[in-house]
Amino acid sequence: MFNSLIKSETQQIFLPVLEGKKVTLFIKREDKIHPFVSGNKFRKLKYNIQEAKKEKQKTLLTFGGAYSNHILATAVAGNLAGLKTIGVIRGDELATDFEKTLASNSTLQQAQENGMQFHFVTREAYREKTTDSFLNSLKEQFGDFYLIPEGGTNELAIKGCQEILTNEDAFFDYICVAVGTGGTISGLITSAKEHQKVIGFPALKGDFLQDEIETLVDETNNWKLIHEYHFGGYAKYNEALVSFINQFYSATKIPLDPIYTGKMVFGIVDLIKKNYFSENSKILIIHTGGLQGIAGFNNKLASKNLELITI
Repeated sequence: MFNSLIKSETQQIFLPVLEGKKVTLFIKREDKIHPFVSGNKFRKLKYNIQEAKKEKQKTLLTFGGAYSNHILATAVAGNLAGLKTIGVIRGDELATDFEKTLASNSTLQQAQENGMQFHFVTREAYREKTTDSFLNSLKEQFGDFYLIPEGGTNELAIKGCQEILTNEDAFFDYICVAVGTGGTISGLITSAKEHQKVIGFPALKGDFLQDEIETLVDETNNWKLIHEYHFGGYAKYNEALVSFINQFYSATKIPLDPIYTGKMVFGIVDLIKKNYFSENSKILIIHTGGLQGIAGFNNKLASKNLELITI
């Protein structure tokens, strides 16, 4: 799987809001690559796994929160590739009653089922995760490992994300993608054709991503971040977002997640209503996956007696 070039299908989207608007909307179904190592997670891990094997490493170590799709994707990818995996998880309180944590957290449960070993650390210690002293202490505890950053973004991840767009995608004028750590959009910026504009929809609140992405790509003006659709910040939501995700699924049978793709598509549809895109333009949405997190998200919604996400 990690040695092959995978192309995902693209399908056109038909919505009532598009009637009378002179734009066409398509979605690239990267979410269909694999149930757990889907979308940008596969793209980011592909060349890192190749490199780990080249270096004859036997263990992958990475970082994430308790509901991190990246943690689960790394666990499954490591299992598929025959590598051990260690997840350094933010929040040492989760280890107090580990069985209870697993019972209420399908992400960690599935990661463990795929062989991942967990190391829970305090939030203070987690902030030190990129320092030499912290990484050396991990090596003393676990031995040698191949390090994958939180969220998976590094040069090899960007190389993998450059393979999302194919020659057939030159047809599109706009490429739209949700933004977390900036790796996926960096790959798209690098591989986009000269006439294409890449638009990122950050899932996090704050302007720091602009600077982050500028360090990852050559100087270019073919991209833009639109910050108005994060719904208050990472993993924040409201009933309008959940309702939109369900309406979109009802109309298209395409599931969206509430952390990344749901917010992005909400934003795109709103911008179409506001005539943001040029007339006769063709818009391509990149579906980056993340659907495995919906079960845990629905648990939160159910505890508040709110509408659940239907998939």
